[in-house]
Amino acid sequence: MRQEARTAVVAIGGNALLRGGGAATIAEQFDAARTLAPPLMYMLERGWRLLITHGNGPQVGFILRRSDLVSAIAPELPRLALDMCVADSQGSIGYILANSLVSEWRRARQTQQVVAVLTHTVVDADDPAFARPTKPIGSFYPEAEAAGLATRNGWVMVEDAGRGWRRVVPSPRPRRVIEEAALVHLLSAGFVVIAAGGGGIPVVEDADGGYSGAEAVIDKDLTAALLATLVGASLLVITTTVPQVAVDFGRPGQRFLDTLPADKAQAYLAEGQFPPGSMGPKVEAALGFVATGGQALITSPDHLVDALEGRSGTRIG
Repeated sequence: MRQEARTAVVAIGGNALLRGGGAATIAEQFDAARTLAPPLMYMLERGWRLLITHGNGPQVGFILRRSDLVSAIAPELPRLALDMCVADSQGSIGYILANSLVSEWRRARQTQQVVAVLTHTVVDADDPAFARPTKPIGSFYPEAEAAGLATRNGWVMVEDAGRGWRRVVPSPRPRRVIEEAALVHLLSAGFVVIAAGGGGIPVVEDADGGYSGAEAVIDKDLTAALLATLVGASLLVITTTVPQVAVDFGRPGQRFLDTLPADKAQAYLAEGQFPPGSMGPKVEAALGFVATGGQALITSPDHLVDALEGRSGTRIG
């Protein structure tokens, strides 16, 4: 049942904090996060409750790289598993976003409070994704260096759209979010909530009812769609690097789309118009949420206000 007050889930890509590409400094990531404050305040002023999720692909790669480098010179320090890296990134990115948003809003004499919640997402232990790693994380490497990393660390490396070689890891589907009730309570209390960063800390349910971390990274857009349904949101916003979804992207016949009906979106997915490592999961996530009765919007952060006003972005459904 939809809440009377409008709730929106806004999914921010991990690359949104790395606008210049590469390993952005912490100061640069704070600067990038501050640019998100005006469009999000625009939504708050128009009556939206906000739950913000974020990606972490680049950041998890940096955390893993740091762990590997440290363990090479200090073997007594254990390497971090992926669930620990996701938890690490939730804390650091949650801090960057919450601090930046609150600081910018206070300068504008707004008193909106933000809370970042460490969030666990349950996945199936037998999800086929564990046998077929597809989720790209971390830095791009030259082919020779990538081959060496694959040999030394047992990584699966793939060539990524002509930009270099990158590690891919399992990306199981999210099944439920353990902190669902807490998130609903915080939204109802009027907080802007940051949750399920990086798709959530991946855990599997044990036979005794407990939870164990999984060596995986969950697609943040699929978790955002699940969260949007769980908290009764009426709008799912998925931000990316382009203002609109396009067909024949990068080719002479490229066309940007203002609207994308569900049946057309399914057909384009089947044709391969939306690659699995790029626009595909975003469109799939949008379709999943639209099927529950909500609306979905895909756009870039700097076009968010125009997209909300119908002047940009792609509406799915």
